[in-house]
Amino acid sequence: MNVSVSDRDTASATRLKVIDCDIHPALKSRASLDPYLSAQWRSHFHQYGPYLRQPFTASPTYPKATPALARRDAWPENGNPPGSDLDFMRKQHLDPNGVEYGILQVFALTGKDERNPDFAAALCTALNEWQVEEFTRPEPRLRGSVVIPVEDSETSVAEIRRRAGDENFAQVLMMTRNREPLGQRRYWPIYRTAVEAGLPIGIHVGGTSAIPMTPGGWPSFYLEDHHNHSIGMQSVLASLIFEGVFEEFPTLKVILVEGGFAWVPPHAWRMDAHWSRGRSEVPRVKRPPSDYVRSNVWFTTQPMEEPENRGDLKQTMEWIGYDRILFSTDYPHWDFDDPRFAFKGTLTGEQQRLIYSENARGVFGL
Repeated sequence: MNVSVSDRDTASATRLKVIDCDIHPALKSRASLDPYLSAQWRSHFHQYGPYLRQPFTASPTYPKATPALARRDAWPENGNPPGSDLDFMRKQHLDPNGVEYGILQVFALTGKDERNPDFAAALCTALNEWQVEEFTRPEPRLRGSVVIPVEDSETSVAEIRRRAGDENFAQVLMMTRNREPLGQRRYWPIYRTAVEAGLPIGIHVGGTSAIPMTPGGWPSFYLEDHHNHSIGMQSVLASLIFEGVFEEFPTLKVILVEGGFAWVPPHAWRMDAHWSRGRSEVPRVKRPPSDYVRSNVWFTTQPMEEPENRGDLKQTMEWIGYDRILFSTDYPHWDFDDPRFAFKGTLTGEQQRLIYSENARGVFGL
């Protein structure tokens, strides 16, 4: 949904408080990380660039719907990439939409998928320092996500511990595409350390692991890639539950970001049915899977499924629980959800208060 700045400048008077759980900051250029890299890695970055499990170094696997995935009006006047200019972000999004807090999700260049493990560690540390210096310190409404080299648990643990207790960070960031399903034990040190640090795990769709988005292989079109994000989320959720992550870490908070949520009830029903018949294979899993969904997992709203019958969406949200849903816009991306129109009158005042701000305030401890 594209909305120009001029449409928004008088909207603040009637708005609820908004905690936006999915804002994407961007580097102005690769040189933006220079102050946060050592001389060795600065030279390496400019000479070799990232080394990912995909053939592209400056874009995702598929060309997206619009340049930089962004709203047409999200390009700052200075020509820098959408999401890279804090003043423009304030003017276009934080101020007119009444954003009380915004959770940054570093999505473009990251160290999460870098193949050189030492460079991955340096990139993650640099990106975390960059979030603080460029966004969260000058703008107190913003909170960063701890970027970690997910496939290297030991280094990830060290990076999480480095940020523990730092109010500039609200969560640890992971992605749906990884070398193995995220419930497997190679990732457990990350979950253990996140719990010790009091940080939720935010799992955003995407990643460049070289593993296809669909169970059947690589799709032909971007539209298929985008549509199948929800399937990736379903696989992550099943892995976390059936591998026993929530039994091992009962206080772990997991937030599934940008994967929709209308799939949750039938997915949970199916997991419950399979568990009731085959639970002897997974004795670590003590409760029906739907119980773990309701005790340990939250879902962000964008991109929200929009059925023709609004009552269908209401029933879905009632099953999940209004206390499990967090509002997000995906700013500045092309499928941004405007907080004024996201639910089209389907929520009561109390439900709006929970979803737009209070659930996130509790999950992130804001």
